[in-house]
Amino acid sequence: MKGNAYIYIFTAWIVSYLIRVLPLTLIRKPIKNRFIRSFLYYVPYVTLSVMTFPAIVQATGSQIAGIASLVVGVLLAFLGAGLFPVAIACCVVAFASEWLVNLLL
Repeated sequence: MKGNAYIYIFTAWIVSYLIRVLPLTLIRKPIKNRFIRSFLYYVPYVTLSVMTFPAIVQATGSQIAGIASLVVGVLLAFLGAGLFPVAIACCVVAFASEWLVNLLL
């Protein structure tokens, strides 16, 4: 079993190394394709969203409180509120929703 662990670690190291090094070695010229540039521009935002949204919904005891907090946060951010007020409002909504759900159930 111990020998297999080294093989797994080595394989994971090779895969992550190649993912990082191959684009740097193969692509020397600036990317001019508009579609690829826009795709690469949005990759970090999509990755952050994919990791954050499920955590927001599942962070509370009930999904209703998480969804209510998410909706309030998105609306406040859309209306131009800053990060701190949005975070405070989401915490208050999550707390109130959690309290209300526990009261009703």
